[in-house]
This record gives sequence, C-alpha cells and structure tokens, in this order.
Amino acid sequence: MIRSPWQRFYGWAHDRRRRYWAARAESLGRPTVSVGNLHWGGSGKTPTVIAVALSLTDSGRRVAVLSRGYRRRGRTPLVVSLGERGLASVEEAGDEPVMIAGQAPGVAVVVGADRRAAAALALGGDPTIDVFVLDDGFSHVRVRRDVEILTFPASDPFAGGRLLPGGRLREPLANVSLADAVVLTGVEGRSIGGPARDDGPGRGRRPAANEPPADFEPTLRRHGFTGRVFTSSLRPEVAAESVEGSLPRRPLLVTGVARPERVARTAARVGLECVDHLRYPDHHGYPPRSLRRIEAACVRHRCDAVVVTSKDAVKLRGRWPEGAPPLVELRVEALLDPEFPAWLVHRLAR
Repeated sequence: MIRSPWQRFYGWAHDRRRRYWAARAESLGRPTVSVGNLHWGGSGKTPTVIAVALSLTDSGRRVAVLSRGYRRRGRTPLVVSLGERGLASVEEAGDEPVMIAGQAPGVAVVVGADRRAAAALALGGDPTIDVFVLDDGFSHVRVRRDVEILTFPASDPFAGGRLLPGGRLREPLANVSLADAVVLTGVEGRSIGGPARDDGPGRGRRPAANEPPADFEPTLRRHGFTGRVFTSSLRPEVAAESVEGSLPRRPLLVTGVARPERVARTAARVGLECVDHLRYPDHHGYPPRSLRRIEAACVRHRCDAVVVTSKDAVKLRGRWPEGAPPLVELRVEALLDPEFPAWLVHRLAR
C-alpha cells in the first residue's frame, strides 16, 4: 500500500516517541498487564479489560484496573472502587471506569492520566494489590508492562490499514510486533480454524456470523508479530434489573459509542426489535437537549422502553426524566478463548 507523506510522518513520530520512552519507562511496583488497541475506538477493548481482570481475580490475584478516565472532571488520580462499591460518579471518573467497576466485582478501579500516580493511590488504599491492568495502556509508553495485549475487532481488524486522516489506525500496524498476545474480539460462533458453534439442544450448528479475514494471522506475522493469537466472543444479555417480564415490544435504541451499528446487531440478536436508533458520538455526555430529543422520539414512536449500552446507562441513571419509558440496559460480556487464562498466568509467572 502506498503511504502518503503524512502517513509516513505520523508513523515516524510514533516510532520516535516509543524509542524515547523505551529506556525511560518506569515500573508500577507490581506485575502489569496492558490491554489496548491500534484503533480509534470500537475494538472490544473495555469488555476485554473486564474479562482479563476477572480472570486474574479467579486465579487468586488481587487486581486493580488503572484507567485514564476519558472526559472526566478533574485531573488528580481518583479511586473509583476498591472492589466492593463505587466511590466516584461518572462526572468524576468517566463512563468506562464506572462501568468497569460495576461489572468487575472484587476488582479495584483507579483513574488518572498519570498511571504511576494512580498506581500509588491504589496501593495506598489497598497494599494487597498484586497485579495492575492498564485500560487502554498500549499508547501509555511511560509505564513498563510485563504483558502487552492488543485487541482487534473481527468486523474490521485492520481499520483500513492506514493511520489518520486516511484511515482509523491510531498507531502503525507494524507496532503489533510489540504485543505478547492479540485478542480478536467479537468473533461469533467459532475461533480461528475452529468448528461451528453448537447453540444448544434443538438449535443445531451454525457457521460463524462475524469471521475475520482469512489472512488475519498471516498479516500480523508479516508485520513482525510473534505472540499468541486468541479470540473472544461477546455474550449479550438484557440486564435482569432492566425489565420486568417479557422484552419490550416497541423499544428505542440510543447509543453514544464508537460502533453503533454493532450495538444494533447485538440488540437484534437478543430479540429487541427497535423502532428507531438515535446515534450520538462516543462518550456522549447526554446534556438536557439530548434527553429532550430522546423523549420526543419516544412520543413519536410510541415507545415502551429505551435500550442503551452499559456505558450509556451509567450516564443516564439518576437523570432519566420522570414518566419517560424505562431504561433497558443491553450488556455484553467478553468470553475469552479457554486457553487464555492459563497463558496469562504463565506469562506473569515468568
């Protein structure tokens, strides 16, 4: 592929930045696992962070997730949760850290642009923490990590193969060579080269609905990747506390995420036949004018519920207009490759 001068300059700048910090990165004082991506959003990173943290917790580790807290109010490090209950609001912590704290019981969550300061705060609150998970940590090169994991969405793994502005990569694809493992997210039905999934008694076997390109792994190898390739699927569900009885008949879908079309497909998979879909930018804060627009759409379509993602739900709860149709949270859980937990524990033991 022919690269423009901007693409070459952008790639050069990323390489220079990484080289500069390679000899200057500092340890957090505990084994550190980084989960990140090369894309601008929508790679399945956050569900993977939750799954990795819970996997380590199940292996007997005391885990703290360190997140930047994108678009949060304030700059000083903040404890979102020590694993039992939330201690910070969405405004103070950011939407994804609050979501992680809610879906990863037993896992501490701390936010801060300076991950070293965030780690120190976490250890000050709980000295028994023995492993850190960096949320969106691949580009945070000032911190030394023991395991580097990159996520790639099965629906668009290479993001056009180009950096901005001509593509959707935030870092050159060649940087996959720095990763210890790759997780291909959102693979429906089977792993790479695996059999079709059995959906249970009476449902038979069906092929994968969202398979990656056949050359996915060979392409990574051509770019210098020497680590392990894993897959994960997303298990969607309507949160039990969101509904009473049967699913809504005329729901409105509202999203403020990077890949709204994937949410729409997921809603359809669980049987939600949405009458319309209001799409807002990723990390949308839902100011009053947005709430009024949602209310108007509900009246126009005679909706009996509003379906939102978990990331949107944490921003809307407590602010939902009285008398509006109820919020229905559509959750997704990342189901990691069965071999992944043992591999990760082994890597951390090295």
